Amino acid sequence: MLDIVEILKTELLGMGEGLIALLPKMAIALAVIFVTWLLARFATNIADRLTGKTSMRESLKALVETMVKLTIWLAGLLIALTIILPGMSAGGLIAGLGVGTVAIGFAFQDIFENFLAGVLIMLRDKMQIGDAVEVEGILGKVEHITLRETHIRQFTGELTVCPNSMLFKNPVKILTEQPIRRWEITVGVSYDTDLDHATEVIKKSLEGLEDVPDDKPIDVYVSNFGGSSVDFMIRWWCGAMPRDMFAIRDDIFKRVKAGLEAADIEIPFPYITHTFKEPVPFLPAPETKRD
Repeated sequence: MLDIVEILKTELLGMGEGLIALLPKMAIALAVIFVTWLLARFATNIADRLTGKTSMRESLKALVETMVKLTIWLAGLLIALTIILPGMSAGGLIAGLGVGTVAIGFAFQDIFENFLAGVLIMLRDKMQIGDAVEVEGILGKVEHITLRETHIRQFTGELTVCPNSMLFKNPVKILTEQPIRRWEITVGVSYDTDLDHATEVIKKSLEGLEDVPDDKPIDVYVSNFGGSSVDFMIRWWCGAMPRDMFAIRDDIFKRVKAGLEAADIEIPFPYITHTFKEPVPFLPAPETKRD
Protein backbone atom coordinates (compact mmCIF):
# COMPACT_ATOMS: atom_id res chain seq x y z
CA MET A 1 0.00 0.00 0.00
CA LEU A 2 2.84 2.38 0.89
CA ASP A 3 4.54 1.65 -2.43
CA ILE A 4 1.39 2.66 -4.32
CA VAL A 5 1.12 5.92 -2.39
CA GLU A 6 4.77 6.69 -3.02
CA ILE A 7 4.39 5.94 -6.72
CA LEU A 8 1.33 8.22 -7.02
CA LYS A 9 3.12 10.94 -5.07
CA THR A 10 6.17 10.70 -7.30
CA GLU A 11 4.05 10.78 -10.47
CA LEU A 12 2.03 13.78 -9.29
CA LEU A 13 5.18 15.67 -8.35
CA GLY A 14 6.66 14.87 -11.75
CA MET A 15 3.53 16.07 -13.52
CA GLY A 16 3.53 19.28 -11.47
CA GLU A 17 7.18 19.95 -12.25
CA GLY A 18 6.53 19.23 -15.93
CA LEU A 19 3.57 21.60 -15.96
CA ILE A 20 5.62 24.34 -14.28
CA ALA A 21 8.41 23.81 -16.80
CA LEU A 22 5.82 23.98 -19.59
CA LEU A 23 4.26 27.25 -18.43
CA PRO A 24 6.73 29.55 -20.29
CA LYS A 25 6.16 27.62 -23.50
CA MET A 26 2.39 27.78 -23.00
CA ALA A 27 2.63 31.53 -22.44
CA ILE A 28 4.61 31.90 -25.68
CA ALA A 29 2.07 29.68 -27.51
CA LEU A 30 -0.82 31.82 -26.20
CA ALA A 31 1.05 34.92 -27.37
CA VAL A 32 1.42 33.32 -30.81
CA ILE A 33 -2.32 32.57 -30.91
CA PHE A 34 -3.08 36.18 -29.94
CA VAL A 35 -0.78 37.48 -32.69
CA THR A 36 -2.45 35.03 -35.10
CA TRP A 37 -5.85 36.49 -34.19
CA LEU A 38 -4.58 40.02 -34.87
CA LEU A 39 -3.00 38.99 -38.16
CA ALA A 40 -6.19 37.19 -39.24
CA ARG A 41 -8.29 40.30 -38.60
CA PHE A 42 -5.74 42.56 -40.31
CA ALA A 43 -5.40 40.26 -43.33
CA THR A 44 -9.18 39.90 -43.62
CA ASN A 45 -9.58 43.69 -43.68
CA ILE A 46 -6.91 43.98 -46.37
CA ALA A 47 -8.54 41.22 -48.43
CA ASP A 48 -11.90 42.95 -48.02
CA ARG A 49 -10.48 46.25 -49.30
CA LEU A 50 -8.70 44.62 -52.23
CA THR A 51 -11.71 42.58 -53.34
CA GLY A 52 -13.98 45.60 -52.82
CA LYS A 53 -12.14 47.42 -55.61
CA THR A 54 -12.87 44.63 -58.08
CA SER A 55 -16.05 43.45 -59.78
CA MET A 56 -15.84 40.12 -57.94
CA ARG A 57 -19.12 38.55 -56.84
CA GLU A 58 -20.10 38.87 -53.18
CA SER A 59 -20.01 35.11 -52.64
CA LEU A 60 -16.50 34.92 -54.10
CA LYS A 61 -15.35 37.81 -51.90
CA ALA A 62 -16.60 35.92 -48.85
CA LEU A 63 -14.72 32.81 -50.02
CA VAL A 64 -11.43 34.75 -50.40
CA GLU A 65 -11.77 36.25 -46.91
CA THR A 66 -12.56 32.85 -45.39
CA MET A 67 -9.59 31.16 -47.07
CA VAL A 68 -7.20 33.94 -45.96
CA LYS A 69 -8.43 33.68 -42.38
CA LEU A 70 -8.28 29.87 -42.42
CA THR A 71 -4.71 29.83 -43.80
CA ILE A 72 -3.41 32.24 -41.15
CA TRP A 73 -5.11 30.34 -38.31
CA LEU A 74 -3.74 26.99 -39.48
CA ALA A 75 -0.21 28.41 -39.66
CA GLY A 76 -0.55 30.04 -36.21
CA LEU A 77 -1.86 26.86 -34.58
CA LEU A 78 0.94 24.78 -36.12
CA ILE A 79 3.53 27.19 -34.73
CA ALA A 80 1.89 27.15 -31.27
CA LEU A 81 1.84 23.34 -31.19
CA THR A 82 5.49 23.21 -32.26
CA ILE A 83 6.40 25.51 -29.35
CA ILE A 84 4.51 23.42 -26.79
CA LEU A 85 5.73 20.12 -28.25
CA PRO A 86 9.28 20.82 -29.48
CA GLY A 87 9.81 17.18 -30.40
CA MET A 88 7.04 17.44 -32.98
CA SER A 89 8.22 18.83 -36.30
CA ALA A 90 6.03 20.76 -38.73
CA GLY A 91 6.06 17.78 -41.09
CA GLY A 92 4.87 15.46 -38.33
CA LEU A 93 2.07 17.85 -37.40
CA ILE A 94 0.95 18.10 -41.01
CA ALA A 95 1.02 14.30 -41.33
CA GLY A 96 -0.97 13.99 -38.10
CA LEU A 97 -3.48 16.50 -39.36
CA GLY A 98 -3.80 14.46 -42.55
CA VAL A 99 -4.61 11.27 -40.66
CA GLY A 100 -6.95 13.15 -38.34
CA THR A 101 -8.69 14.78 -41.28
CA VAL A 102 -9.42 11.39 -42.82
CA ALA A 103 -10.87 10.10 -39.55
CA ILE A 104 -12.92 13.24 -39.01
CA GLY A 105 -14.02 13.15 -42.64
CA PHE A 106 -15.71 9.79 -42.16
CA ALA A 107 -17.42 11.00 -39.00
CA PHE A 108 -18.58 14.32 -40.46
CA GLN A 109 -19.01 13.38 -44.10
CA ASP A 110 -22.14 15.48 -44.66
CA ILE A 111 -20.55 18.59 -43.13
CA PHE A 112 -17.45 18.36 -45.32
CA GLU A 113 -19.59 17.56 -48.36
CA ASN A 114 -21.61 20.74 -47.81
CA PHE A 115 -18.39 22.71 -47.21
CA LEU A 116 -16.81 21.59 -50.50
CA ALA A 117 -20.10 22.14 -52.33
CA GLY A 118 -20.22 25.68 -50.90
CA VAL A 119 -16.73 26.40 -52.20
CA LEU A 120 -17.65 25.14 -55.68
CA ILE A 121 -20.93 27.09 -55.69
CA MET A 122 -19.07 30.30 -54.80
CA LEU A 123 -16.56 29.66 -57.60
CA ARG A 124 -19.32 29.25 -60.20
CA ASP A 125 -20.40 32.23 -62.26
CA LYS A 126 -24.10 31.37 -61.98
CA MET A 127 -26.52 31.71 -59.06
CA GLN A 128 -25.59 34.91 -57.31
CA ILE A 129 -27.17 36.57 -54.30
CA GLY A 130 -30.46 38.15 -55.39
CA ASP A 131 -31.25 35.58 -58.09
CA ALA A 132 -34.66 33.91 -58.20
CA VAL A 133 -34.15 30.14 -58.26
CA GLU A 134 -36.16 26.93 -58.16
CA VAL A 135 -34.71 23.69 -56.79
CA GLU A 136 -36.44 20.58 -55.45
CA GLY A 137 -39.81 22.37 -55.31
CA ILE A 138 -38.36 25.43 -53.51
CA LEU A 139 -39.03 28.68 -55.38
CA GLY A 140 -37.59 31.91 -54.04
CA LYS A 141 -34.80 34.48 -53.95
CA VAL A 142 -31.22 33.74 -52.84
CA GLU A 143 -30.48 35.88 -49.77
CA HIS A 144 -27.20 34.50 -48.43
CA ILE A 145 -24.57 31.92 -49.41
CA THR A 146 -22.19 30.47 -46.82
CA LEU A 147 -19.65 27.67 -47.01
CA ARG A 148 -22.18 25.20 -45.61
CA GLU A 149 -25.69 26.40 -46.53
CA THR A 150 -27.66 28.73 -48.76
CA HIS A 151 -30.61 30.83 -47.57
CA ILE A 152 -33.53 31.08 -50.01
CA ARG A 153 -36.42 33.44 -49.21
CA GLN A 154 -39.51 31.93 -50.80
CA PHE A 155 -41.93 34.28 -52.54
CA THR A 156 -44.53 33.37 -49.93
CA GLY A 157 -42.26 34.84 -47.22
CA GLU A 158 -40.74 31.73 -45.64
CA LEU A 159 -36.96 31.38 -45.31
CA THR A 160 -35.60 28.00 -46.40
CA VAL A 161 -32.07 27.00 -45.36
CA CYS A 162 -30.74 24.56 -47.98
CA PRO A 163 -27.55 22.48 -47.57
CA ASN A 164 -25.11 23.33 -50.32
CA SER A 165 -24.83 19.68 -51.36
CA MET A 166 -28.50 19.75 -52.39
CA LEU A 167 -27.91 22.76 -54.63
CA PHE A 168 -24.78 21.20 -56.10
CA LYS A 169 -26.19 17.73 -56.80
CA ASN A 170 -29.65 18.67 -58.12
CA PRO A 171 -30.65 20.77 -61.14
CA VAL A 172 -31.18 24.41 -60.18
CA LYS A 173 -33.44 26.55 -62.35
CA ILE A 174 -32.15 30.16 -62.27
CA LEU A 175 -35.11 32.29 -63.28
CA THR A 176 -33.24 35.62 -63.34
CA GLU A 177 -30.12 34.51 -65.23
CA GLN A 178 -31.46 36.71 -68.06
CA PRO A 179 -33.33 40.00 -67.44
CA ILE A 180 -36.40 38.76 -69.32
CA ARG A 181 -37.99 35.37 -69.93
CA ARG A 182 -40.96 33.90 -71.80
CA TRP A 183 -44.31 33.19 -70.16
CA GLU A 184 -47.49 31.65 -71.58
CA ILE A 185 -51.17 31.07 -70.86
CA THR A 186 -53.97 29.10 -72.55
CA VAL A 187 -57.36 30.48 -73.63
CA GLY A 188 -60.14 28.33 -75.13
CA VAL A 189 -62.91 29.20 -77.62
CA SER A 190 -65.91 27.16 -78.73
CA TYR A 191 -65.60 24.67 -81.58
CA ASP A 192 -67.92 26.63 -83.88
CA THR A 193 -65.59 29.67 -83.84
CA ASP A 194 -63.69 30.86 -86.92
CA LEU A 195 -60.14 30.32 -85.67
CA ASP A 196 -58.54 32.92 -87.97
CA HIS A 197 -61.04 35.50 -86.76
CA ALA A 198 -60.42 34.53 -83.12
CA THR A 199 -56.66 34.89 -83.65
CA GLU A 200 -57.08 38.40 -85.01
CA VAL A 201 -59.39 39.37 -82.15
CA ILE A 202 -56.90 38.15 -79.54
CA LYS A 203 -53.95 39.89 -81.20
CA LYS A 204 -55.88 43.14 -81.52
CA SER A 205 -56.95 43.05 -77.87
CA LEU A 206 -53.29 42.77 -76.81
CA GLU A 207 -52.05 45.76 -78.80
CA GLY A 208 -50.29 48.36 -76.66
CA LEU A 209 -49.59 45.97 -73.80
CA GLU A 210 -47.07 47.60 -71.46
CA ASP A 211 -43.76 46.12 -70.25
CA VAL A 212 -43.45 43.82 -73.28
CA PRO A 213 -40.27 44.34 -75.41
CA ASP A 214 -40.92 45.76 -78.86
CA ASP A 215 -38.47 43.33 -80.48
CA LYS A 216 -40.32 40.31 -79.05
CA PRO A 217 -43.96 40.49 -80.17
CA ILE A 218 -46.70 38.48 -78.50
CA ASP A 219 -47.35 35.09 -80.12
CA VAL A 220 -50.84 33.60 -80.51
CA TYR A 221 -51.11 30.00 -81.69
CA VAL A 222 -53.82 27.35 -81.85
CA SER A 223 -52.35 24.71 -79.55
CA ASN A 224 -54.86 22.00 -78.74
CA PHE A 225 -58.27 20.47 -79.38
CA GLY A 226 -59.59 20.29 -75.85
CA GLY A 227 -62.53 18.42 -74.43
CA SER A 228 -64.83 21.46 -74.65
CA SER A 229 -62.84 24.08 -76.57
CA VAL A 230 -60.18 24.82 -79.13
CA ASP A 231 -57.24 26.14 -77.09
CA PHE A 232 -55.04 29.10 -77.98
CA MET A 233 -51.56 29.50 -76.49
CA ILE A 234 -50.54 33.12 -75.84
CA ARG A 235 -46.79 33.65 -75.30
CA TRP A 236 -45.03 36.86 -74.30
CA TRP A 237 -41.71 38.08 -72.91
CA CYS A 238 -41.37 40.25 -69.81
CA GLY A 239 -39.34 40.61 -66.61
CA ALA A 240 -37.93 37.38 -65.17
CA MET A 241 -39.38 37.81 -61.67
CA PRO A 242 -42.75 36.11 -61.06
CA ARG A 243 -44.34 39.37 -59.88
CA ASP A 244 -43.65 40.85 -63.36
CA MET A 245 -45.48 37.92 -64.92
CA PHE A 246 -48.46 38.15 -62.57
CA ALA A 247 -49.06 41.84 -63.35
CA ILE A 248 -48.97 41.36 -67.14
CA ARG A 249 -50.93 38.09 -67.04
CA ASP A 250 -53.73 39.85 -65.17
CA ASP A 251 -53.88 42.50 -67.92
CA ILE A 252 -53.81 39.86 -70.66
CA PHE A 253 -56.70 37.87 -69.21
CA LYS A 254 -58.83 41.00 -68.89
CA ARG A 255 -58.04 42.22 -72.40
CA VAL A 256 -58.64 38.83 -74.05
CA LYS A 257 -61.94 38.26 -72.26
CA ALA A 258 -63.20 41.72 -73.16
CA GLY A 259 -62.11 41.33 -76.80
CA LEU A 260 -63.70 37.91 -77.25
CA GLU A 261 -66.96 39.02 -75.62
CA ALA A 262 -67.08 42.12 -77.86
CA ALA A 263 -66.67 39.85 -80.92
CA ASP A 264 -69.39 37.44 -79.67
CA ILE A 265 -66.86 34.62 -79.36
CA GLU A 266 -67.73 32.14 -76.65
CA ILE A 267 -65.23 31.09 -73.98
CA PRO A 268 -66.86 27.76 -73.10
CA PHE A 269 -66.93 26.07 -69.76
CA PRO A 270 -66.53 22.28 -69.74
CA TYR A 271 -69.47 20.47 -71.29
CA ILE A 272 -70.75 17.17 -69.96
CA THR A 273 -72.63 14.88 -72.31
CA HIS A 274 -74.81 12.21 -70.76
CA THR A 275 -75.51 9.13 -72.90
CA PHE A 276 -78.41 6.88 -71.93
CA LYS A 277 -78.61 3.36 -73.30
CA GLU A 278 -81.95 2.10 -74.66
CA PRO A 279 -84.02 0.50 -71.91
CA VAL A 280 -84.16 -3.27 -71.89
CA PRO A 281 -87.72 -4.41 -72.82
CA PHE A 282 -89.68 -5.83 -69.93
CA LEU A 283 -90.14 -9.54 -70.22
CA PRO A 284 -92.88 -11.14 -68.13
CA ALA A 285 -91.86 -13.89 -65.84
CA PRO A 286 -92.49 -17.35 -67.27
CA GLU A 287 -95.57 -19.06 -66.03
CA THR A 288 -95.09 -22.04 -63.84
CA LYS A 289 -96.97 -25.21 -64.66
CA ARG A 290 -99.21 -26.66 -62.08
CA ASP A 291 -99.90 -30.32 -61.70
